[in-house]
Amino acid sequence: MLRGIDPVISPELLDVLFRMGHGDEIVLADAFFPGDSFGQKVVRADGIRIPQLLKGILPLITLDSYVDSPLIMMAPVEGDFLDPQAEISYRKFIDIQWPETPAIERIGRFEFYDRAKAAYAVVMTGETVKYGNIILKKGVINR
Repeated sequence: MLRGIDPVISPELLDVLFRMGHGDEIVLADAFFPGDSFGQKVVRADGIRIPQLLKGILPLITLDSYVDSPLIMMAPVEGDFLDPQAEISYRKFIDIQWPETPAIERIGRFEFYDRAKAAYAVVMTGETVKYGNIILKKGVINR
């Protein structure tokens, strides 16, 4: 085990975060997301909720400051209920590590799927909140 790295960060996830370049995106997907269908790297984080992963990931990477929003979530399909607690619980850890981060952008379901297909990796989590998927865009380290 390495010091200072949250135990929810597996060696495989740590490798993915290390290999991502600035502008690359990673999807933290809920347990129902069709991640394996998209054909790129899939990391398993079964049983781990997305807020826990955000708490572990965000100290290790920089979010992209050159885009309108480095955080993207799926907008609900018309007529569906969106539980605001999901975004609130995500923002808690985002704001602790990166308090200047703009609001989370919401995009349509199929646009989200297209972004996920182009992402560097998909992390399949144990998250069960509907519309709980989030994309993080990695930035450069400002020294």
